[in-house]
Amino acid sequence: MSGPDRGFLILYEGVEIMLYFDHCASTPPYHEVVDTFAEVMKAHYANPSSIHQAGAEADKLIARSRSLLAEQFGVKAEGWLFTSGGTESNNLALKGAARQFRSRGNHLITSQIEHASVNDAFRQLEQEGFRVTYLPVSATGHVDLKQLQAAITEETTLVSIMHVNNEVGSIQPIEQIGRLLSQFPRILFHVDAVQSIGKLPVKLKEWRIDLLSGSAHKLRGPKGVGYLYVREGLQLQPLQSGGTQERGMRAGTQNVPGIVASAKALRMSMQAEEKNRSRMYELRERLIEKVARIPELKLNGSADAALMAPHIVHFSYPGMKPEVIVHMLEQHGAIVSTKSACSSKDNKPSRILLAMGASPGHASGGIRISFGDEHTAQDIDKLADMLSQTVAQLKPLERSKT
Repeated sequence: MSGPDRGFLILYEGVEIMLYFDHCASTPPYHEVVDTFAEVMKAHYANPSSIHQAGAEADKLIARSRSLLAEQFGVKAEGWLFTSGGTESNNLALKGAARQFRSRGNHLITSQIEHASVNDAFRQLEQEGFRVTYLPVSATGHVDLKQLQAAITEETTLVSIMHVNNEVGSIQPIEQIGRLLSQFPRILFHVDAVQSIGKLPVKLKEWRIDLLSGSAHKLRGPKGVGYLYVREGLQLQPLQSGGTQERGMRAGTQNVPGIVASAKALRMSMQAEEKNRSRMYELRERLIEKVARIPELKLNGSADAALMAPHIVHFSYPGMKPEVIVHMLEQHGAIVSTKSACSSKDNKPSRILLAMGASPGHASGGIRISFGDEHTAQDIDKLADMLSQTVAQLKPLERSKT
């Protein structure tokens, strides 16, 4: 199996960090991807927009990478744009579409549990005069199709619903939403697939998706490269000016080594997706069973694999600060996280858990475990033992606070 080294990463004085369980924040890159990045950076440093031969060769590599993405999803190569990451892809999709088609209407729909790059983009659009409906979710973190349909008006131009929630792992009914929206051809459908590409099937045409965002470093590629699918014939208002790159929708010199390496990572991840998905669901079930034996820890989302992504387990220790648990686990030799890496440094209760109906105390104590194809059942058992030890150490602290 091609995977990252199982060696140690020293992060604490004298402590060997053995287990990395923060794949939702970033993944260890494939060795082949690192090699490809270095080779392209050494040999193809010319600007791909230059008209000389060296520039043309760099441009060919981008075109080949675009075709590789298209092959994986069964669409035309022209549909794919390269950006700096998932955040830019989301912002370009949402702001670019809303502004481009404002003459059709100014109503937009999303959910209450989107990633910050989507949620904050909609908040900005509200400041520009757009009206946004934020759909509520169930206790397991899922939107309701009937509520979505009821929210649609003649002014609605865009619906954005993420495929997999980056914090708790809930899978939204994207296929059913696409089928519903096909009855409204003037409404564009955007999907944030940053946490699902390479982990779950993603079917652009069958699900009637107009815009789809992805990020290379979430699927064992390099940081600084994002993917944005823009359906053929669709034009977005650019966020920045200064060049005609990426069909005139994303000005700026392309990151050639990053693009080539990211395309390779996507191909490798998607080719291994079915096998890895089955393994990770087994690991997820194993971890949930072990967490259930620790009464202080409360599972968020659902234990039902049909409703949740294979690589995420999220639970809370109500009344305990999550950063205390994170750092204590780090001392034991495991890396986990609290919520989205973009929001993990604020001390507020999780916006996602609050939307799911959790109390502020429950929403303030969330821990996210996210794993990948390098993990084994033994790794899960080690992590569970570390969790038990951590909770046992924290129990006296919990009692002293009451």
